[in-house]
Amino acid sequence: MERLQKVIANLGYTSRRKAEELIINGKVKVNGEVITELGTKVKLNDTIEVENTILDNNKNYEYYLLNKPREVISSVSDEHGRKTVVDLIDTNERIYPIGRLDYDTTGAIILTNDGTLANKLMHPSSKVEKKYIAKVSGLVTGYEIKRLRDGIIIDGKKTANAKVNLKKYDKKTDKSIVELIIHEGRNHQVRKMFEVIGHDVLKLKREKYANLDLTNLKPGEYRKLTNKEIAILYSLIKK
Repeated sequence: MERLQKVIANLGYTSRRKAEELIINGKVKVNGEVITELGTKVKLNDTIEVENTILDNNKNYEYYLLNKPREVISSVSDEHGRKTVVDLIDTNERIYPIGRLDYDTTGAIILTNDGTLANKLMHPSSKVEKKYIAKVSGLVTGYEIKRLRDGIIIDGKKTANAKVNLKKYDKKTDKSIVELIIHEGRNHQVRKMFEVIGHDVLKLKREKYANLDLTNLKPGEYRKLTNKEIAILYSLIKK
C-alpha cells in the first residue's frame, strides 16, 4: 500500500505536490471513485484515473540526458510560452526533468518518467555530485576558494563542503574560470555562492551529473541512457 499522491508521482504523471492539488480538487479517481482525501493509500492493482487519464502501472520507463541550451526552461510547460526542456525530446511519454537548471544555465539534465528515481535523486539525502564550470568576474583568490570549499551562508543556511578549483584567470578581461562540484541542489545555489564572495557569474554550465557527462552532446542534443548508466544512478540512491 502506498499513498495515492506518491503513486501518481512515481508513475510520472506529475510532481507529488501537484498530485496533492489534483486530489484536493477532485481530479483523481481510484477504481472509479473520486478521492479528495490526502493520505489515501492504494494497491498496485488499483485503477487510478487522473484528469480523465488512466495511469498505466506497467509502463515502460524512458531516461534521457539532455545538454540544455540557454534560454530554455527546466520545466514541463511554461505559462509564458517559452521553450522547455521537454519540448526538445522526441517522445510520446509524459517525461519531466530531474531538478532544474536556470534559464541562462546550460548543461547536463536528466529527463524521465520514472518517478521513483526522480524523487530519490532530487532528495537532499541522495548527495549526488554535480560538476559546474563557472565564468565569473574578477580574480577568485585562494582565500575565496577556501570559503567556497568550506561552505558559506546563503539564504540563512550554510552550504555543504564543495570541491572547488580555479581553472584559469584572464588578466586582460579580469575573469576567472572556476570548477565546482557540489551535491546540493538549492535554488540558484552556485550563483548565490559567488555573489556572497563578491563575484558575478557571467556564464554557468553543468558539465556532469553523477556519472553522466556531455561527451558528444552539443547544446540542444540528447541521448537515451544505457541500462548500465541507469543501474549506476539507482546504486547511488541506495547508499
